[in-house]
Amino acid sequence: MTNKIRFTKSEIDGLQKPALGKRDVYHDTEVPGLQLRVTSVKTFFVNKRTKNGNPERITLGRYPDMTIEQARRKTLEVLHEIAEGKSPADRIREAKREMTLDNLFLEYMERRAAFNRRPDKPKATYRLYLSRWGKRKLSSIKHEEVDRLHKNIGRDKGQVTANIVLKLLHVMFNKAINEWRIWSGENPAHGIVKFPEQSRDRFLQSDELPRFFKSLIEEENQTIRDYVLLSLLTGARRSNVLSMRWSDINFERQEWRIPETKNGTPQTVTLSPEAIEVLQDRKPTNASDFVFPGKGKSGHLEEPKKGWQRILGRAGIEDLRIHDLRRTLGSWQAKTGASLTIIGKSLNHKNQNTTTIYARLDLDPVRDSVNKAISAMMHAGGLKNGADVMKITKIKKI
Repeated sequence: MTNKIRFTKSEIDGLQKPALGKRDVYHDTEVPGLQLRVTSVKTFFVNKRTKNGNPERITLGRYPDMTIEQARRKTLEVLHEIAEGKSPADRIREAKREMTLDNLFLEYMERRAAFNRRPDKPKATYRLYLSRWGKRKLSSIKHEEVDRLHKNIGRDKGQVTANIVLKLLHVMFNKAINEWRIWSGENPAHGIVKFPEQSRDRFLQSDELPRFFKSLIEEENQTIRDYVLLSLLTGARRSNVLSMRWSDINFERQEWRIPETKNGTPQTVTLSPEAIEVLQDRKPTNASDFVFPGKGKSGHLEEPKKGWQRILGRAGIEDLRIHDLRRTLGSWQAKTGASLTIIGKSLNHKNQNTTTIYARLDLDPVRDSVNKAISAMMHAGGLKNGADVMKITKIKKI
């Protein structure tokens, strides 16, 4: 016999539990198709045949966590889908198979970020700002949530950080949708406007150079001292100087060949006489691949932050980053009359408008420009010639 009742709170609360291993089913008289299964718990579900005659049983939720009104509204939605020829059960099964944000991030790390020069950066960004959504299905992450997160991070942690988080999320979804085809939904980060970022223009000024070189001379750790000096003398990126290999240096041609830069292209760096002096002094007596060997997994120096802070502290210089040494060389090249094309060539700047010009340049004008700029910096810093640079490198080795 079919148990038909009008679902009310008092009616459902009064239903007795059946014997162990048994179940009772009740039908709502107000919304056809809505049923209540009573075992040790009470569960709303819909049992209806689709247009092709196949039975559909869709569990809605447990009572009283799901109210009677919520169950009725959900039932009407399910019946509407069935009337349109859709399968709510298939949709629910698909939703259960849908990947979470954690799943997508793992895909991102395996397919793309693992090949980055610094895979630790997206890992840190995700852990700090996006992992809170890690267990959520991709379809549950909405545009307005991402926009709100972007604004909150911009206010609390800085606009640059907020833009980095937004870019990571945007790229993850874009790859999943357009390239990997593992997600067919929308990108919730699409259309959110990044905060404007002001380009940093900090570099060592004329009045700071004497203090900077004096502090560099006083630095007892030769590895840190030479690393900082070569960063300034070559204008190369931080990661490239840290991983510099002896096999990439040609003393005869006074060149350093970087196999792959941030731009994804190789670069030949001209080595000034001062840079050659530093490298000659560092030549290892034992077998060592790296110019700045380290004890970590990479085999080279990883983090010179503490030594850098010591140098700045003694010099009384604030708001100067290691990357600003790269900008310092370029700025002093400009001061000594180098063209933007020459500066771009020496620093391996990637610019679509000038890439073809760079390709036609030989290294002679670049070398002249770098040497001239370094000479000017040395003079401004109180070091009159290359021999004075040796005063920096001839400190007791550590």
